[in-house]
Amino acid sequence: MNELVIMKDQQAVTTSLQVAIAFDKNHYDVLDAIQTKINTMENPRLLNMFSESTYVASNGKQNKMYYMNRDGFTFIAMGFTGRKADEFKFKYIDAFNRMEKAIKEERIQLPSDPMKVLELIFEANKNTDKKVERIDKDVDYLKNNQRLDQTEYSYISRKVSNKVNEYSQAHGSTLTAPQRSKLFKDINRGINEVTGVKTRSQLRQKDFDTADEFIDNWQPSTATVQIIKQMSNVADGQTTLGA
Repeated sequence: MNELVIMKDQQAVTTSLQVAIAFDKNHYDVLDAIQTKINTMENPRLLNMFSESTYVASNGKQNKMYYMNRDGFTFIAMGFTGRKADEFKFKYIDAFNRMEKAIKEERIQLPSDPMKVLELIFEANKNTDKKVERIDKDVDYLKNNQRLDQTEYSYISRKVSNKVNEYSQAHGSTLTAPQRSKLFKDINRGINEVTGVKTRSQLRQKDFDTADEFIDNWQPSTATVQIIKQMSNVADGQTTLGA
């Protein structure tokens, strides 16, 4: 849990992305909860709790997110309910406390010797580079494992429908609803297999390009084509849906 609390401007913070992953929620819903609080509560303290920012999704799109300090996290997360939510609340509180303790313990008194000061500066720069690298890796991990937002998921769904329609039209067939259902099951099963998820709703940011490419290249399996042929009473030996 420590890695989910990061340093920004000498303050222990987390992000709306991190909260969404920790509580297994859609990032859009977390953003909505934060925005609703900001819009409906005329309290200047909220401005010190949340800082709007952006992150780059796997498709190159700039998406909104929020940084939040411990007060902001507590203000939003305490509204989440359930056993899992309670477990994460305690873990987040512990993580913030450990981070703040570490910040206080790292305060040191500078030596009077100028050369010693320079040594400390060089050492601090090295440590800062390592921290920045670690934070970058954490952010990349969080971005890649964030579920697709509503726009991205709708894009995949539309593309699946268009691909099924395209295949049907290319083979000159007017398929019944049960036949189309077989094609949808085939393409969705393929998406799940190449991305390693159980259902399409579990697709993560890191899966977007893989799913997109798979849909472009998708053709139904021989078994699916055979089943649809049987449902249409197509003559034996014919390997396509159309004449």
